[in-house]
This record gives sequence, structure tokens and C-alpha cells, in this order.
Amino acid sequence: MSEKIRDKNDNPINKDDTVYTKFRGGKREGKVIEIVETSKKAEQEHVKNPPKVLFQDQHGHTVTHNPETLEDLDAKK
Repeated sequence: MSEKIRDKNDNPINKDDTVYTKFRGGKREGKVIEIVETSKKAEQEHVKNPPKVLFQDQHGHTVTHNPETLEDLDAKK
């Protein structure tokens, strides 16, 4: 990794961190599974336009979001 992936508050996002975002009138919150930074890894994970953060939300769905749309809740502790 060349530079750290950061959330919208400029906190670094790491694997196993808990992230949060507002989404369609609700929220999505979950633990980071993978941080996709390269085109090759994006292809393997079926993700477009890296960098992306893959996490499992509170409903058990695997979702991807741009890092700058997320908040790292572990950074607030």
C-alpha cells in the first residue's frame, strides 16, 4: 500500500475497523473485510473504480463504499 486509505474525517481505515455511513435515509455500519486499492484486486472482488472499502453491514450484506463517504467509528474511541 502506497498511502493509507482515509475516511471523511481523515482518519485511517484498517481491516477489522468498524465503519459507518448514512445511506438512503438510513445507515450502514459494519466491520471492514477488505480494502481494495488496485485495479487487479478490484477485478478479483468484482468492484469498480478503486479504492473501495468492503464491509459487512448490520444485516449481513457485503457492501462496498468509497472511503471518503465512511466514518471510522474505531477512530473515535
